Amino acid sequence: MFQFGFNMFHEITRPFNMTYRCFSVSMLPGNERQDVERGGKIIMPPSALEQLTRLNIEYPMIFKLTNKKTKRITHCGVLEFVADEGKVYLPHWMMANLVLEEGALLQIESVSLPVATFSKFQPLSEDFLDITNPKAVLENCLRNFSCLTTGDVIAIKYNSKAYELCVLQTKPGNAVIIIECDMNVEFAPPVGYKEDEHVSRREQREEGMDQDPSELMPEPSGFVAFRGEGNRLDGKKKKLTSESDGEPQPTASRQPYERGIPDYNWSIGTLRFIRTSRPTSAKEEAPAEPFQAFKGEGFTLRTAKSKN
Repeated sequence: MFQFGFNMFHEITRPFNMTYRCFSVSMLPGNERQDVERGGKIIMPPSALEQLTRLNIEYPMIFKLTNKKTKRITHCGVLEFVADEGKVYLPHWMMANLVLEEGALLQIESVSLPVATFSKFQPLSEDFLDITNPKAVLENCLRNFSCLTTGDVIAIKYNSKAYELCVLQTKPGNAVIIIECDMNVEFAPPVGYKEDEHVSRREQREEGMDQDPSELMPEPSGFVAFRGEGNRLDGKKKKLTSESDGEPQPTASRQPYERGIPDYNWSIGTLRFIRTSRPTSAKEEAPAEPFQAFKGEGFTLRTAKSKN
C-alpha cells in the first residue's frame, strides 16, 4: 500500500491579475506618507493580500502595472495592504511614467523578474553632478525600491532636493529585481551637459573657496585705535612698507578673521540667542550682610492717644 503526503505534488502557481482605481499618495487618508513618495512601492487593499496568499505566489511580491489606454508598463513592489477596497495608491513619479490621472483604471498583475546585475542611469539635471558621492546616495535611495524598469524616470531625494534619473539600461532584462543583489551602476552624462561649461563653473566655485575669509569681513565703523600715521621725533621720514610704492601704506583696518566652532547640537526649526555677560557693578561685587531675624522696624495698629 502506498501512502501519499500532502506535499508530494507541488501546487501550481497562479498569477494575480486585478484592476483597481489608482490614486496618488497625497490622496491617501491620514498622515502624509513620504516613505511611499521616496520609493518604488505601492499600497494595496487588504482583499488583495487575502487573494495573494491563496494563489501561493513567489516572494518578494513583484507586480506589473499596465495602463491599457497608453500601453505604458512599469514594475513595482508593495509596501502595505491598508488602502480602501478597489483602490491603490502610487508614488507621483510612477503615475507620471504611466500617464495616469486620479481615479484612472490600472491593471496589476503578479510577475517574477530576474535578479539585477547591471543598471545605467542618466540624470535629467546637471545639479546631480554637485553630489560628492552619487553612487552612495543612489544606493541609499534604492533601498526603498523593489525593482527597476528600463525607460522609467525615478525620483530620489537628497538634502531636501529631488533629483530625477532615467533608467537607461538594466541587465539581464528590461525589468529586474534589486532586492539583496550585487549590481554594477553607471551614470550617463546629464541631459544638456557640456564639459566646457561644467569645468568653468567648477573653476568659479574653486576660486570662491580660495578667497581669503578676512576679505569678507566688514569695514570697521567709528573709532579705530592706532589708525593714523605716525611721525618720528627726529624729523626723519618713516620707512615705507613697500619699496615699489612712493607713499607709505596704511595699516590694515579690517578686523582679523576668527573661525567659529559649529553647533553640532543644532536642529532644524530652532533659534538660539547668545547673550554677552554684562560687567558686574561695584554694588553687586560688595558682599551681602549676613541675615538677622526680626531686624526690621515694627509698627503698632493702635494709634497713640494725644496727650492734653
